[in-house]
Amino acid sequence: MGFDVVVIGAGMWGSACARHLVEMGAKVALVGPAEPKQAASHDGVFASHYDQARITRRLASQADWSRAAAASMDRYGDIEASGGVPFFHQVGALMAGPEQGAGGDYILKTKNVAEDAGTENVALRGAALRAQFPYFEFPDGILGLFEAAGGWINPRAHVVAEINAARASGLTLVRDQVVGVQESSDGVIVRCAGGEGLEAERVVVACGAFSKAAGLLPEPVPLKVYARTVAFVEIDDDEAERLRSMPSVVYFFPDGEGDCYILPPVRYPNGKTYLKIGGDPEDVELTTVAEMKEWFRGGGDPKAGSYMAEQLFKLMPGLASQGVTFGSCATSFTPRGNPLIYGQSERVFALTGGNGAGAKCADEIGRLGALKVMGKPLPENIYQTNFLP
Repeated sequence: MGFDVVVIGAGMWGSACARHLVEMGAKVALVGPAEPKQAASHDGVFASHYDQARITRRLASQADWSRAAAASMDRYGDIEASGGVPFFHQVGALMAGPEQGAGGDYILKTKNVAEDAGTENVALRGAALRAQFPYFEFPDGILGLFEAAGGWINPRAHVVAEINAARASGLTLVRDQVVGVQESSDGVIVRCAGGEGLEAERVVVACGAFSKAAGLLPEPVPLKVYARTVAFVEIDDDEAERLRSMPSVVYFFPDGEGDCYILPPVRYPNGKTYLKIGGDPEDVELTTVAEMKEWFRGGGDPKAGSYMAEQLFKLMPGLASQGVTFGSCATSFTPRGNPLIYGQSERVFALTGGNGAGAKCADEIGRLGALKVMGKPLPENIYQTNFLP
């Protein structure tokens, strides 16, 4: 038998799972293609969102997501050191929303979870909120919970750090797309598009939305995948300096009108600096792999992106924009809102379902997946969910 475990999917969850498996003593292959050079002409699979910045924070409205984020964030420094790549930027994270009325449940749940977990944060209202973050104009009645230890991570660098650390301990990295998994009583054969067949005792499928692809799992994985658009608001160096103290933000609009997330100024590989905002006004489900590929190639919905940019300009009326562009991503939701970490057979395991919260929790979700595939118990004394569909 070639490997103890083959991990399919070299994104944030798959790379973390592979690293933890290697550290547990397993012989591991991690299989997944590199980021496509041109998304518009790419015919293969995609990660949920190739980008430079994702919000990270312990503050959350659900206790288990908060716990998973805390565990991951506590290991960021070690992963950066062992992987040789920095990816965490501690600029703080702000959760803001109405304390009362429609739309007020989320911020109050977040406050309660933080109190139960002992997550350090500062509650800001009215003049105090405006004084600390003068570039925002929140309406009256907004509560802001500011976590100084939060911020943002570079997901590309996070993946590279996980893979570097795992390869130093013996991981085999295969840059190919998996087209099929054949299971027998003796083991599993993972078939790659390039013709290679990898033999293993067990397989972990950590392909995000593309975990729904035929031939990977013995049973359909219960995911709803939604198309998501992000808007990139370009700013110049002077504006970036003015916003140097800006945190990552999650904002729930008053009266239950929706929500958005905002990344602070981040310089991208093209040399330009952007604020990123997401938060589609409506859900558009992607039901097939073909629909997912077409969505990722298309670069997002300009109408949805323009709406989000307008929300940003309302919240930051003094923002000096150099222009707005759009991008496409996708978010996978599970029936109960928890990540899926379970065996569909004795040899094939599913690790998927980020529910819009997967990036900040990636290393811990990967660790839990590694425990599961190695036949070790998950820490029931820490987590309330059983991670089943």
